[in-house]
Amino acid sequence: MDLQLTPKRVRAERDWAADRADRIVPLINDVREELGDIFDTEVATVTESQYRRAVDDVFADGDLAVNVAAMVALLRGLDVEGDYPGFVVDEILGRELAATIAGTQPLRTLGEATFHYADVHRHGPATENAGVDDLEAALAAGFQERLPGWPWTERASPFAVEPAGDTP
Repeated sequence: MDLQLTPKRVRAERDWAADRADRIVPLINDVREELGDIFDTEVATVTESQYRRAVDDVFADGDLAVNVAAMVALLRGLDVEGDYPGFVVDEILGRELAATIAGTQPLRTLGEATFHYADVHRHGPATENAGVDDLEAALAAGFQERLPGWPWTERASPFAVEPAGDTP
């Protein structure tokens, strides 16, 4: 597998991720609904256009984009005969991709945790490489954290501390 990362390749990986909106958005919404039930909260659903805009936002940051593109490409191309022996590597890549997309803490850790939840619910067709279902779970987990809709992310944190100022 050739993994030469160029601006053209990064665009191609962005396009691939954006073009999967019809598969990723339902998974995002399923995960949000199930986690909302578990945590007894209402979570807004995500539209395909929101997802595509978020993909564009991630790939607009060149330093972030090249890393996300590399992980997308690796997972797209990853296949292991019998699948199970490759279980660990696709889990590591999927978890890291979800975290990278989700952003800074605490969203990063939530992205990782949500990846495992989404991954249990996503199994691609046998005609796809083994890494693709982990890739789709990672995209769903990372972007569902990045996109608005969770009530706790829509309010000011009660733990924010006012700046001390210049007083000694």
